[in-house]
Amino acid sequence: MMSDKPLRLLLGFDYGTKQIGVAVGQVITGQARELCVLKAQNGVPDWNRVEALIKEWQPDAVVVGLPLNMDGTSSEMSARAEKFARRLNGRYNLPAYTHDERLTTFEAKGQRLREGQSGGYRERPVDAIAAALLLQGWLEENCPG
Repeated sequence: MMSDKPLRLLLGFDYGTKQIGVAVGQVITGQARELCVLKAQNGVPDWNRVEALIKEWQPDAVVVGLPLNMDGTSSEMSARAEKFARRLNGRYNLPAYTHDERLTTFEAKGQRLREGQSGGYRERPVDAIAAALLLQGWLEENCPG
């Protein structure tokens, strides 16, 4: 799903069945930052909220984290994440990429621990940080400065 249009701004999604973390990244700076966490019901987000984000940020593409097993094989969740990426592509006519996101949630929790948070991830979820980390990884891999 490559694009001929130059990529400037991307939205990253850390797909989950209950919550979907969202981040925004810029190709020119190679930086990504957390945006928000969308509630999901069995992996289905409020598409109106997704559309509002797409309209607000007008990304050139989207990147969805692919939760592979530690040995690199696909999982049921990675199949669902790929389906979510295809839906974003189909609904908003944007190039949709997937990126190996193994360890991003673990890394995000580590980041929060360093900031002094211990537990309480339900009240203060790390999904948006995980989305920023996976988007940052995609930018570093695909848009080297």
